[in-house]
Amino acid sequence: MKTVFSELHALQSVETEFYRGKWVDAFEIPRRAELVLDAVRRAGLGPVIAPGCFDLAPVLAVHDAGFVRFLETFRDGWVNEVGDIPAYPNIWPPRRTRMIPTVRPGAELGRYAVDMSSPILQGTWAAARAAVDCALTAAGLIEGGENAGFALCRPPGHHAGRDYFGGYCFLNNAAVAAQWFRDAGAGRVAVLDVDYHHGNGTQDIFYDRGDVLTVSIHADPIQEYPYYIGFADERGEGDGLGANLNLPLPWGSDFSAWGGAMEQALLRIRAFAPERLVVSLGVDAFEGDPISRFRLQGADFAEIGRRIGRLGLPTLFVMEGGYAIAAIGDNVASVLKGFQLA
Repeated sequence: MKTVFSELHALQSVETEFYRGKWVDAFEIPRRAELVLDAVRRAGLGPVIAPGCFDLAPVLAVHDAGFVRFLETFRDGWVNEVGDIPAYPNIWPPRRTRMIPTVRPGAELGRYAVDMSSPILQGTWAAARAAVDCALTAAGLIEGGENAGFALCRPPGHHAGRDYFGGYCFLNNAAVAAQWFRDAGAGRVAVLDVDYHHGNGTQDIFYDRGDVLTVSIHADPIQEYPYYIGFADERGEGDGLGANLNLPLPWGSDFSAWGGAMEQALLRIRAFAPERLVVSLGVDAFEGDPISRFRLQGADFAEIGRRIGRLGLPTLFVMEGGYAIAAIGDNVASVLKGFQLA
């Protein structure tokens, strides 16, 4: 299995973040990707390659054009008005307001940002584009005949919706790749999100479509980020009715509960009979994760990989969350090794 990795990920780097009412050391840091890369190499999973360069067409296939243009161009206006500092929203549009565009960068930031986790820096756009390129390059390996690929994406992507960003995510790498598979000829594609947090952006992008199945195993949004979305009764709408499956679990869930939910997810994927599978690979369900409250153990991640491998589908793994620095690399490598040994 080849891993696709870009050094440009490090252009998105902050020292602190606003977390539950206070500024703390940032959780989503470049070291995450570096440790995963080290573990992949130690495990001998296969070559590590650099991504190719893609144009914006695959991004615009799943994201609103105005939103993409905002991410691409916002920084210059912010620096001109505020200075070369991280860009955070200073206001969010209240309910029932008209959403008329303004001429102020801070106000426009509130139009698209859902939280304060994801400041826009000078290098944010380049890092986000490189993450997409990693996902598309790995998808291309699968279209070329390989049975699997790993896109070591950073920033992650599954919280980025059609026209919003947050949760450390700017562009939805997994969704871009899933749509690219469709455009390359796959009749049906499934996205399985195993991150601790609900893949709200991926659900948002495909919610009214029946050709892309979205399945997410995550902490119950009544308790956990991203809140407001990810409930079990959200099944899709219109042509997508029945093509969205949420499997929320309460705080404290261990692998006995999590594994049961995974069996439901795999049954639904088998019934959907996709030609390609995209896995949003977060490993923050780990018991030692500092911002999560599940209780999966290190050995459980190999079993996750084995179960995914038994589907027998061409599979693209796309890196999402995981913030237990000491364990993140081994947990990711365990999933990929388990897949290979299935």
